[in-house]
Amino acid sequence: MAVAGPTGPVMGREEVDRALERLGTEHEAIESSLLALQDHSGRRLLEGAELTGVTKERWVETDAAITLLWAHFEAYTETIGAARELRAKRRWPTQTELTRLTELLRGDGVTVTGAATPDAARSLTGPARLTERLSLKKVLKRMNGWYDQAMETVAAADSVWSALPARIDLLAAETRRVRSLAQSVGVRPGAHPAGDELESLIEELAELRARTVSDPLAFWRAAPSPGRPDTERYDQAGRRLEEIRREVEAVLHVRDDAEHRLLRLRDVLSRADRTLTEARSARVEVLSKILASDVPAVSGPAAALHEQLAAAEEFWRGAQWHRLSPLLDGLEERADEELLRARDSLTAVTAPLAVRAELRGRLDAYRAKVARLGMAEDPLLIERYDQARRLLWSAPCDLAAADRTVQRYQQAVAEIGAQRPSKPQDRRGPV
Repeated sequence: MAVAGPTGPVMGREEVDRALERLGTEHEAIESSLLALQDHSGRRLLEGAELTGVTKERWVETDAAITLLWAHFEAYTETIGAARELRAKRRWPTQTELTRLTELLRGDGVTVTGAATPDAARSLTGPARLTERLSLKKVLKRMNGWYDQAMETVAAADSVWSALPARIDLLAAETRRVRSLAQSVGVRPGAHPAGDELESLIEELAELRARTVSDPLAFWRAAPSPGRPDTERYDQAGRRLEEIRREVEAVLHVRDDAEHRLLRLRDVLSRADRTLTEARSARVEVLSKILASDVPAVSGPAAALHEQLAAAEEFWRGAQWHRLSPLLDGLEERADEELLRARDSLTAVTAPLAVRAELRGRLDAYRAKVARLGMAEDPLLIERYDQARRLLWSAPCDLAAADRTVQRYQQAVAEIGAQRPSKPQDRRGPV
């Protein structure tokens, strides 16, 4: 029957040996983990950086946890060393030695000094504790908690530092390249909204980078596990730069295409002016040759469009592409509308001449028909033809009267033709 001690049954020799072997393996694993933590790039950076915000608060707590972790590991190491030393005295330990080994390995055999005692283990009202005795199991549990806390902090900071500053630097370099391109086409702060946006973006990226360096944990999303760097502000900046780039590229396109567009505008406005000039001349002719009071007036050239074209050419000569772009867009549309208006005006003004020409053509066609039917010597037809011809070839021409006269001539041709016997040999149809 096993002898009982303060911590329960006293361990036997073989139990002690197996426990020491297991603790030795655990000790090596703990030591490797602590050394890896000590050499972790995130811990070294946190230790040497000028921290702010959330990271500064977390690092104060984590640094204290690492200090406690090492202090407890030293006590843990000393306890295991003392047990190994006691076990090595003889092959067959005495009962007293086995009791002591049981106390070291299972009982509160680890002594931690008061400076290494965590706040949670200190009494609020009692006297300060100079030392604290714990079991190896409790020490290991505490070390695991502090290690997890420390690794979470240093790994998160290292992940943010590895991911964000370099990417921000690349985005800032691209932003500066776009700014250089923008300035080459006149997109500058105060002169174009995209120029103001670029300056604002450069300042924002500088502030964002400084904060990711001094407060990396502010850019860490712990959930969902295992966590990841928060790139939302970086992504927003990237989208802003893409919008600005498209604006600058549009201005560049204007620069490359401006000369061709200006030449086309000059041609369209010139054609509109010539058409209006032709319409005014036609109106004078209509008023002199046609008896009409409803001939529409013809406006002069669009002075406003010519002024805008002159402004556009000035912007082109001054390489003010950002101002030329919106001006050309509206000017091209209005110039096309002006040419259509001029053509419509010419059509409206010359309409009476077109009516007179149609009546003349109809009269000549029916005269040819009369000759073909052998009615050219008919007195009534000759009289009606002469009346219509006098009206159509006189100035000013009364179109309404001429139209009525031509219709009377047509009617007479139809009536006289119906009274005449048909001639089988004439197989040609009417006009």
